[in-house]
Amino acid sequence: MTTTRTAIVTGAARGIGAATALRLARDGLRVAVLDLSEEAADVTAQAVRDAGGEAVAVGADVADEDAVAAAVARVADTLGAPTVLVNNAGILRDNLLFRMSTSDFDDVLRVHLRGAFLMSRAVQAYQVEARWGRVVNLSSTSALGNRGQANYAAAKAGMQGFTKTLAIELGQFGVTVNAVAPGFIQTEMTRAVADRVGVPFEELLAHEATQVPVRRVGQPEDIAAAVAFFVSEEASFVSGQVLYVAGGPRA
Repeated sequence: MTTTRTAIVTGAARGIGAATALRLARDGLRVAVLDLSEEAADVTAQAVRDAGGEAVAVGADVADEDAVAAAVARVADTLGAPTVLVNNAGILRDNLLFRMSTSDFDDVLRVHLRGAFLMSRAVQAYQVEARWGRVVNLSSTSALGNRGQANYAAAKAGMQGFTKTLAIELGQFGVTVNAVAPGFIQTEMTRAVADRVGVPFEELLAHEATQVPVRRVGQPEDIAAAVAFFVSEEASFVSGQVLYVAGGPRA
């Protein structure tokens, strides 16, 4: 008998999170689409349902401990014990160090790192009980350093250390923990970057493509495919790894 798993994807109202939710649903998982706005999350959840999948939209701030506890409990009650978690929620507050405010630094680490910590801690109880689980954290090539992203780079590098530590702690319970580190991906978030610096988005995409060995920018579906592999049964002997999905060699 095939077991139907329940996944939670954070930051899944759009972009990489939405593509991941749709891909996991296509692979047969029930999906909780979690985002700050439940109304926005329901757009993705409805797309899952329209495609024949089972999904629920959940509104929650991943950095709010009480909100996370309530959200995960709600998912367990409506879709079943969540044993798959994709920590994708994130924000950008780019600036050079001397211009970066303390709140911009704190907010980015709060959403990325504190959010991943709170969500993982809440979900691991269900994973340990099931003696099976998957956690996939979203890092970034920015973890290697990127001008104007001291906050984001620190958060994404932190996600890699977080990933490797959870892999060590949770492996004995049948839980694997891996990270996907995207390169430049065409999303609304990167469009906002173009708007902020005053560059037409298509011009930015064309420039970024010249920097990538495969000569194109990434799409959300490229990242969703990598996440889907880590979630799969075939990846049960892969844990604590960081996979750079960037169209070329990064490490």
